[in-house]
Order: sequence, then C-alpha cells, then structure tokens
Amino acid sequence: MNKFLTALGILALAGLPAAGGAAPTPAQQKWLAKAHRHDKAGWIYLHVEGAPRERGFQHGYLLAREIAETIRVTAAQWEHDSSFDWAWLVANTKGFINPAVDAEDRAEMQGIVEGMAAAGVATTLDDIIAYNASIETTGYWWPEVARKFDGSATIVTTPRESCSSFIATGRMTADGGVVLAHNTMGDFTLATANVILDLVPAHGHRILMQTQAGWIHSGTDFFITDAGLVGSETTIGNFKGFSEKGIPEFIRMRRATQDAASLDEWCAIMKKGNNGGYANAWLLGDVNTREIARLELGLKYTGFERTQDGFYLGSNIAENLKILRLETETHDTDIRLSPVARRVRWKQLMKEYAGRIDAGLAQTLEADCYDACTGIDGQPNGRALNAHGEADASLTNPARIPFNPGGTFDAKVVDTAMARRMSFSARWGSADGTAFDAARFLAAHPQFDWMEGVLKSRPAEPWALFTAGEKN
Repeated sequence: MNKFLTALGILALAGLPAAGGAAPTPAQQKWLAKAHRHDKAGWIYLHVEGAPRERGFQHGYLLAREIAETIRVTAAQWEHDSSFDWAWLVANTKGFINPAVDAEDRAEMQGIVEGMAAAGVATTLDDIIAYNASIETTGYWWPEVARKFDGSATIVTTPRESCSSFIATGRMTADGGVVLAHNTMGDFTLATANVILDLVPAHGHRILMQTQAGWIHSGTDFFITDAGLVGSETTIGNFKGFSEKGIPEFIRMRRATQDAASLDEWCAIMKKGNNGGYANAWLLGDVNTREIARLELGLKYTGFERTQDGFYLGSNIAENLKILRLETETHDTDIRLSPVARRVRWKQLMKEYAGRIDAGLAQTLEADCYDACTGIDGQPNGRALNAHGEADASLTNPARIPFNPGGTFDAKVVDTAMARRMSFSARWGSADGTAFDAARFLAAHPQFDWMEGVLKSRPAEPWALFTAGEKN
C-alpha cells in the first residue's frame, strides 16, 4: 500500500470499509435530505445548508472519498517537499493552528469528520484542520522553520507564483458594472480544487465559491455572496514571513465571506489577527455599488485601494511598495519572471479593451497565451496569463524548473448580472481547453517519477454556468 495512505489514518481510500463505520442516524438522514451533489463539466457541484455541524456532515458524507484522496495527494506533495510525513506536520502545527479556530468553523469541520465516518472513511479533526491550513503551513510556516534545521539547506516548497486575475468597473466595462475573472495556477499534483460549493449557513450570507473537497474556505480563491460581494485573490510571490500568534488565513477568509455585508467589513475581518499566512492580493467588488477594491495583506504591511471607475490586477507581484520591497524578494522589472510578464500583459489588455470588457471577453483574456518577455503569442509557455509550465523548457526563466507540471488548471468569470443571480461561469482544466495526459507527461519527463499515482490527467472541458440552488 502507498505509504501516504497509512500516514493519514484514512482507511478507505480504495473503497475499503472503515472500522466502526455506521450508517447515518435518523437525524443525520434528515440533514442529508437537504444536501445534494452532481457532476458537471469536470466539476463537482455540492449544496450544503444548515447549522455548522449539519452542513459539515453533509459535506463529509457526500464527498468522503474525494476528501480522503485529496488529503493523500496533499500529504504526498508535503513529504516530497519537506522530507517529513503528514503526521509530523499535524503534530507540529496544531498547537498554534487549532486554538485559533473559532467555534462555528470547528463545528463544521467536526461535522465533516462525522460525515466521512458515516460514509465509511475514517479521519480525525486534527487531520481536517491541518488539511484546511495546509497552504499557509507548508508554504509560509515551513520555510521559516526549515532554516532551523540547516540554515544552508535548500528549501523546496510548492510555487507561490500562482493565479492571474483582474476586476474592472465603470468606464472599463461594457455596461459599467463589475466584471471579475480569475484562473488558478499551481502544481498539477495539487490541481484538485474542482468543487463548486453552494453553502447556505443558518446565520450569515449564502456563498457560492470554488473550493476543494473538505475545505471550509475557498483556497483558490473565487467567491460570490448574497450580500452582492465578489472576490478573488492572487498570491503575493516570493513572500517571507509568518506569525504563529495570528489567526489562520483560512479562518479569516471564511469568516469574512460568510459574515461581511460590505467591502469594509470584509477587509476588516481579514486584517484582524493577520498571521502572514497565504499572503494575497485580494480583488473585491460590490455589485450593488459597482465599487471595486484591492486589499494586499503582507505580515507587517497592508495595501488598500478602491474605485468605482477603473480596474485592479493580480499577477503575484505586490503593488504596495512596502510589501514589495520589505516583505518579498521579487525584482519587479525582471520580465523573465512570470509575475512581471503577466502584469505587463494585463496592462496591455486593459488598455486595448477599455470600455469593452464583459463576461465573454473575460473568458478570452483568461486563456491568453502571449509571452510578454519574448513577444511570442500562441505558444504554450509558463509566463502567459494562461500558463503551461509543463510545455515550457524555461531556459530564459531563472525561477522556473524546466517542464514543471504546473500552470493554469481552471478559469472563472462573474459579472454584475451573474452575481445578482448568484451565478458564475467556470472552466475546469486549462483556460484554453488544452487537455493534460499525466501518463504521457511522466513517460516523457522521468525526472518527475515521484509523482506517479499523484499526478492526475484532466480532459478538455467546456465553460459551464453554475448557480446557487441548481439541481442536476
């Protein structure tokens, strides 16, 4: 059996029954009657509702196998990058992560554990919390800790240059309303965020967001709420800093998205207790006021801008100079770097299409393959808005591993009209529709043989519209 299966204490990844698994109780069956899932264009659509433990149970029961598999993959990536197993990560982070989890989110995650158990898949609350915190612990806490083992050691982490996004309003858009577009970029081993979650909490705002099985936050991030708020993030690349005394980012993101009724409230929740984990530039919009904002959260410094007439970009480079100069190591004029090349390209496109941006055009822009460094268009590369690291020899990019299997693995778009209907459009897989064949890739690039059994294929999928409350 794969060593990562036993490391998690998860007993049913291959469909084996978990010890002590029990069928849902009558009360739990009533909870499940209010939830549903269906598959659509490569995505899993999941509807959950009710009190925290109730909706967590629905989530855990309906996505049990997917949650277990995604934790297995996350653990495999972590062990490859760090040399430590999943149990070590859980044991060494729960002391500062778990106490910072609020009661509602803890109850929802406990419900996930109980739902998985009822579906015959055993795990623990510690595992689910660690899994939800994995972006910030593996990518932000771990580099700080690793230096204590050997200050000269090479620290391997999953790439922090991930995601391209823009938000526009006023004179920039065809109807003067808000348009938001985002695609997620990262290692293809971790390309598992193919869940559209329709969450109706007993208290707070309804959320429709992209996430992955078992997460109570988005992670990618792309969301809309019934308060009229829309949002995405792009990671601030080459960021340094983390505080164990703060509130985990995944908790702040979930609380802001569920609880906030305005941009000001959303930003206030995100800033309170900021731990520096998963440092992002957040692109936000209020479709009721047609106002947009960009919130950049470092650890020590914060940037904030807002307008009702213009645009904001995200390409993994900080726009706030304090964050850029004092909390990152990015050279903002080195166009060989993906964040710099993508920022240049976004500015070109915003200038070219000013006044014409709508949801359809946003889909096209998300699939753009122009390399702003070389000037080559239409050839798969790792610097484009729609990145294809797996096809890029990276001979001119000092920050990239040649043929690294990573890049864009989704695209999402929402405009004012969609947001008011609680809808958005999404495409699973490359934004340009290119399929990825894992077996063929590994045969051609044997240096990545550790990914056998972890790297997954993705067929070409069409754009699809998702709406809160939809049925199969």
